[in-house]
Amino acid sequence: MKALLLIDLQNDFLPGGALAVPQGDAVIPLANALQPQFDLVVATQDWHPANHKSFASQHAGKKVFEVTQLHGLDQVLWPDHCVQGTAGAEFSAALAMHQVEAIFRKGTNPKIDSYSGFYDNGHLKSTALAEYLRGRGITEVYLLGLAADFCVYFTALDALQEGFAVYYIEDATRAIDQEGFAKAKADLLAKGGHFVQSQDLLK
Repeated sequence: MKALLLIDLQNDFLPGGALAVPQGDAVIPLANALQPQFDLVVATQDWHPANHKSFASQHAGKKVFEVTQLHGLDQVLWPDHCVQGTAGAEFSAALAMHQVEAIFRKGTNPKIDSYSGFYDNGHLKSTALAEYLRGRGITEVYLLGLAADFCVYFTALDALQEGFAVYYIEDATRAIDQEGFAKAKADLLAKGGHFVQSQDLLK
């Protein structure tokens, strides 16, 4: 059984958003076209409180994209984004949601960031996504969305650690930083992940 994971296809990550990923909107038509190919479709949603410690605005004298420490982990300081209940946190209006069976929210704890759909960055708390997928008989996980070098990458990493076969739909993602994505891809390949293109799945 195969599941499609739609990672953070939210307004703040799209052109015009607070943390826009270059060409992020290009993945939406692919997300819509791919959904009927899968037994299960789920989505992740960044859902930050307004005082989230990953926001540069919460650190006096710090600038956006500076790196600091949070709970002993390196933390990129982001612009305020995907704040709970705001338009920026909503899924793109262009995204087909009728096949999405569950939404897993992450980044809800103000004290620690959460890139992966499975765990926060310190692996302190699970979202129960792995248990949900196993309960539905899923063995293969396919990922698309934003951003390729952060939330999609870390979700793929955790999916591998949880024992799923992982397929990263490369052309249905966009990265914040190409160099960062190259490192992420090499890491996933070394750990047994697979990279595929959307046309391979739409044939």
